[in-house]
Amino acid sequence: MPLLRQLCTAAILLAVTAAPALADGLVVPFLGFNFGGDSGSQCVSLTNCKEKRTNFGVSFISMGTVFGLEEDISYAKNFFGETPGQANSVFSAMSNLVIGPGTGPVRPYVVGGIGLIRPHVSSLAGSVTSFDTNKNAFGYDVGGGVTVLFGGKVGMRGDLRHFHTRLIFTGQKLDFWRASAGLALAF
Repeated sequence: MPLLRQLCTAAILLAVTAAPALADGLVVPFLGFNFGGDSGSQCVSLTNCKEKRTNFGVSFISMGTVFGLEEDISYAKNFFGETPGQANSVFSAMSNLVIGPGTGPVRPYVVGGIGLIRPHVSSLAGSVTSFDTNKNAFGYDVGGGVTVLFGGKVGMRGDLRHFHTRLIFTGQKLDFWRASAGLALAF
């Protein structure tokens, strides 16, 4: 009888005791570097062209114990290179599946998903825009990285991804890599 009473007391205590809250969400503002594929590749043939490969963005992650969802938003000004009389950029908004451990201080992961990649190109003639195009393109990204949390709430995230689109402009495809690092804020 004393063993049964102890088990019942333990079960009641476990049922009414709140479990510690675990961070299951992350917000990661990041800075990145585009390379490979079409990133800055126009500078090879253009004169007075400066390669500009930086981007910035934010990722919102909701993570379970193994699987999670991520919204990744990024913007790269002068994606195709900076030239006088031309403005260009690439915006992306991707919805991704994240696979990796959702707990612990070190969290390696793989990521993949689909979304919008929107390249923009315009040519300026004096103060008048002579050519302007914006195209929404269906795209996908795949990659991976690692998140390291210090003290459970703040950390760093490093990431490498490949982005690719289907038919844009005149049937061309756009693909590039992005390496990024960001501040990981857990909640």
